[in-house]
Amino acid sequence: MIKRKFGKTGLDVSILGFGAGHIGGSGQSEKEVFFLLDTAYDSGINLFDTARGYGESEERIGKWLRKSKKDVIISTKVGYGVEGAADWTFDCIIKGIDRARNILKKDVIDIVHLHSCDSYTLQNNGVIDALLKMKQEGKILSASYSGENEALDTAIMKNHFDSFQFSFNIFDEQNLERINLINSTSGSGIIAKRPVANAPWRFEHQPYGDYCEEYWTRMKTMNLPFSGEQYLEISIRFSAFTNGISTIILGTSNSDNLAKAVKILEWGPLDAGTYRMIRDAFRWNDKNWIPQV
Repeated sequence: MIKRKFGKTGLDVSILGFGAGHIGGSGQSEKEVFFLLDTAYDSGINLFDTARGYGESEERIGKWLRKSKKDVIISTKVGYGVEGAADWTFDCIIKGIDRARNILKKDVIDIVHLHSCDSYTLQNNGVIDALLKMKQEGKILSASYSGENEALDTAIMKNHFDSFQFSFNIFDEQNLERINLINSTSGSGIIAKRPVANAPWRFEHQPYGDYCEEYWTRMKTMNLPFSGEQYLEISIRFSAFTNGISTIILGTSNSDNLAKAVKILEWGPLDAGTYRMIRDAFRWNDKNWIPQV
């Protein structure tokens, strides 16, 4: 498994991270979740991305971490849902991080994001100050932001964040300009989410309620010469090997899908012609295709 430097944090993250949103629901038993996490870890994945809003995800990862997984890098997200504190306030960030440290059984959480708060909140509610306070106290290593569009621009301009997380895939390429900006200024770490665009190629007809409707429309409009499993391969290699991205996170509840992604990454970057064709198809067909939150 390829590992890359994560900005200036001193962390080395696997090129593929595990997105733990799927393991927070009731669809899998704790035994099944632990098997999936073990599969990811044994394949060389060392970055596990969770959040306060992912159901029981943090709790399950915390229990799994007790099995002496000392070299695991944890990324989580805060800002809401903390008893005794209003959402998106200074106190909420402080209490949210302490809560996460307790649940995850980690004295220091490696990466903590403000989770998709808007531009106004970033500038007025003291949430950045709270995040930086926890970093100064040694309770988190990387003070980070996860979000899109105007709010992401505000976060980048603030120049306080050690890393960023946002969408990037073959149907969602507008953030490439932000990747280049981050690389040329702060050099912060970058986590690319939705690297396979929620796999819209699964559907012959327009899907509804599957969180990939917009990507399905873009896929049809771009009309790339791929199908089925080809899209999976191309998507993973496109996102993972775009210059400036530290790691991509793949959310799945299926160990076979995880194994496929690991194998695909062994093939390395796309050839220059294929990469350029995908970029051109996006640019030529772009109808104000903003990054998906």
